[in-house]
Amino acid sequence: MPVGEASDAARGSRVGLAPWSVRDLPAPPPFTPRNVIRVIGPGAILLATAIGGGEWLIAPAAGVRYGPAVMGVATIAIVLQLVLNLEGIRYTLYTGEPIYTGFMRLKPRPGFWAFIYASLAIVQLGWPALALTSAATLFSMGAGRLPGTTPSDIATVQMLASGVILAVALLLLFGGTVERMLEIASWSMLAFIFTFLMAVNVIFVPFDHWLRTLQGFFLLHPRGQAIDWSLLGALAATAGSGGVGNLTITNLMRDKGYGMGAVVGAIESAVGGRNVKLSPVGSVFPETPDNLARWREWWRYVHVDQIVVWALFCAIGMFLTVNLASHVVPPGTRMEGIATGAYQAQYLATRLWSGLWALTLLNGFWILFSTHLGNTDLLVRTVTDITFTGSRISRRLSRGSASLIYYSVLAAFSIWAVYAMRLAGPFALFKIMANMAGFVMALAGVQILIVNRKFLPRSLRPPLYRELLLVGCVIFYAFFTVQVVLEMLRG
Repeated sequence: MPVGEASDAARGSRVGLAPWSVRDLPAPPPFTPRNVIRVIGPGAILLATAIGGGEWLIAPAAGVRYGPAVMGVATIAIVLQLVLNLEGIRYTLYTGEPIYTGFMRLKPRPGFWAFIYASLAIVQLGWPALALTSAATLFSMGAGRLPGTTPSDIATVQMLASGVILAVALLLLFGGTVERMLEIASWSMLAFIFTFLMAVNVIFVPFDHWLRTLQGFFLLHPRGQAIDWSLLGALAATAGSGGVGNLTITNLMRDKGYGMGAVVGAIESAVGGRNVKLSPVGSVFPETPDNLARWREWWRYVHVDQIVVWALFCAIGMFLTVNLASHVVPPGTRMEGIATGAYQAQYLATRLWSGLWALTLLNGFWILFSTHLGNTDLLVRTVTDITFTGSRISRRLSRGSASLIYYSVLAAFSIWAVYAMRLAGPFALFKIMANMAGFVMALAGVQILIVNRKFLPRSLRPPLYRELLLVGCVIFYAFFTVQVVLEMLRG
């Protein structure tokens, strides 16, 4: 790197964090079908977290209540969240740091933004809504009916949810790196989920209903009811990954070794770890012809991972769940309560075929369990990375091991989740999580724009249309955030 470029990198890093080192960009594997399958993966992890709350809970609830014509909100949301993901990843490819570290390089100081984003992650994801909903499907499979509101039913669901929380904590102990374990689990669960959804839609839903649902994804016309802004705001957020999930894709990209993440390290599993050290500070590369060619090759993998795996299958999953629910559930039904996540099984078994009771509950369980697994990692990973990067004390106490911080946070969250499930019903908890995600995306969109303009060389910055779409993302989620706040004040 020329001296001027190196000094620019150091100057851009003087807000409390150490300056970047300078190294050549590692070359990606040759872009072949075999290598594409090997290299992609973070998008599948993020998809597994997206397919649960948005696709199985919020989207069917909104589609049944307002009609499929409201689903244009989901189409806009997925496009805008895709741009948010790509522009966050841009910073990680260049520095090897997750985007949170880029935020901590902004004024006033690292500790300020570390506290803000750790707090937002806890408020958004620190609720066991998905553990409760997956537990409701287990209850229904065992009892042969939906859980009711009796104290015994609620106590049983909460006990099962505690088991789900424990199972997730145990899963996250294994795998070499946490990212690798999540990737294997996510691909397995997604294969079952999409096979089931496609099969029941093809077999049981008429083609004319498919066309009406598809048309709805290009419309914004709720059926004549008073608008529940918290429900539509939740739909806008969870149509993709929602807030912290979108930002933490950059942590997963680093752990997978994309771009300069290959020289920074990863969070390793407690059992079966590969002794991969994680550096709290990234590295950047000089703008040589070889490095720029490698940069373009890395983007080919990123685009497959994010556009083909994440965005496309978010849209397909959203369509299949809404298409199915709007066909079998009576229009205007409010799919809320402790049985949230199991309603589809009741309606499918009653209206189509009794054998769908068990199959739909099993599918619902895998959808909701995979999302709880992914969301747990998103929360713990975010707090871990922020703490590890922003606090010298934490690095000293953990002897430089991000894994020790990760599993300490995981233990604390698991204990809290067992208690928090008694504070409110799962649908109410999930709406809190989803609407907080909208605020996170509005704030983070502004900061991603600033970070990429401030720290990236001009040749690596996004084109103007991407920046304009990022501004559109900020406006879109700020609008829903304001509407939800006004609705709360009126209520």
